Amino acid sequence: MAAERHDRRRPGLNHLAFHVEDAATVEKLTADAAQHGWHLMFPERHPYAGGAQHYAAYLENDDGFEVELVAIKAPGRN
Repeated sequence: MAAERHDRRRPGLNHLAFHVEDAATVEKLTADAAQHGWHLMFPERHPYAGGAQHYAAYLENDDGFEVELVAIKAPGRN
């Protein structure tokens, strides 16, 4: 049996994470994703919702699926 909507807090797959080139790419993909039904999670903490050294965007779609876009080259890191 499956739930009607994916819940990232239930057992099973939580989210998929993708490494992207840099912070600018995180921001571009985040902006583009909004046009395809994805919205930013934790907007008040973006882009450091994962911590001060983790430049990323956490996105969720209307079905509850989550993706994380992580900058390989974040500001302040080489």
